[in-house]
Amino acid sequence: MFQHLTEIITKWLTRAGMQEATAMKIAGVNDFIIVLAIACLLYYLAKFIIIRVVRRIARRTKSMWDDALLENKVFNRMAFLIPGIIVYQSIPSTLSEFSHSTISMAIKFTNVYIIMVFLLVINSFFNAVYAICQDTDYARYHPVKGFIQVGKIIVFTIGALLILSYFFNQSPWVMLTGLGAFSAVLLLVFKDPILGFVGGIQLSANDMVRQGDWINMPKFGADGTVLEISLTTVKVQNWDNTITTLPTYSLVSESFQNYRGMTESGARRMKRSINIDMASVKFCTPEMLERFRKIDILKDYIDKKQSELLQYNAENNIDGSVPVNGRRQTNIGVFRAYLGAYLHAHPQVHKDFDLLVRQLQPTSSGIPVEIYAFTTETQWLSYENVQSDIFDHIMAIVPEFGLDVFQSPSGNDLRQGFSARS
Repeated sequence: MFQHLTEIITKWLTRAGMQEATAMKIAGVNDFIIVLAIACLLYYLAKFIIIRVVRRIARRTKSMWDDALLENKVFNRMAFLIPGIIVYQSIPSTLSEFSHSTISMAIKFTNVYIIMVFLLVINSFFNAVYAICQDTDYARYHPVKGFIQVGKIIVFTIGALLILSYFFNQSPWVMLTGLGAFSAVLLLVFKDPILGFVGGIQLSANDMVRQGDWINMPKFGADGTVLEISLTTVKVQNWDNTITTLPTYSLVSESFQNYRGMTESGARRMKRSINIDMASVKFCTPEMLERFRKIDILKDYIDKKQSELLQYNAENNIDGSVPVNGRRQTNIGVFRAYLGAYLHAHPQVHKDFDLLVRQLQPTSSGIPVEIYAFTTETQWLSYENVQSDIFDHIMAIVPEFGLDVFQSPSGNDLRQGFSARS
């Protein structure tokens, strides 16, 4: 068909006064242009048919794969192969009047076009795989994006080697061997991707960080939730809604804090102290003990402790008329016992973890009484509410034990002191 069409165009151009050799070349170019037009027409026709058919199938199936392939335009880019294949098959016939070198060059460019289309199709397929994996539990425990990016780098490297081998008429293996001389340069250029890939494997193998984890890395100013783990970077959304980007390998080479263990355990530590004025600490009088005994959660403790102390003093013939002799209860000791009982009874304090009320080293700011316990709330807002409720109660209950909370005098305190003197 092309030969017959070429003869007709050649005769027409010859009659118009053109030399036969030139007329034959122009006729051959016209054949090639006609093939290109037919190929483009078939591309749009195939794209319309394929997309329409696949879309109907996707609507009827529950699988997410067909939807992901459609959204990432895998089938659209596959349709680009049709013009390349048609042109490749028709070049020997449509350009037969041209030299062998011209035909060879046209075939090379067509092969390059087909390879590039294949690379685009594979790239879209990788994007579809990533979109599917994002909705699975696997993506939470593994840096899927990093693996996808490594796959893309490998595929595009192979494609580049094939393209170069076509242009230089060399085997891809020869081209790959020749790259060994540039290995130092390649290592320098791809240093971050290589380190990121190694870091991603270590992060995945050791389960060090997952998407959605709360991490803290002060060196990089990161304190928030991990949004994405890619080949070279990790994106962290901080609590002020800013985004911090970290090198992936830094999570292996540098130290960071991951709060996932806290979330999975269902308990979050509460460690805070309240300063008691040392001048308010005293031995308990019988009247004070009787008043403390009326507190429900302290009644058993007061009776048990008082019986223990009376027995000890009696066995050791202690003269009770002098307060410093023997063992006696103090208001701060009863206060600590109350806090322990209060925390044990609190519904939002975890009973399976350590619970401690202790005194710390006294300072110029008083005696720190520290609460060391774990709440059942791990979310930040809920945790802060529980902790604040507990300390609201503690600060309000301190005067009931004859104790004073220590705080530095304010300007108003000093003014009142001067007024009292005058």
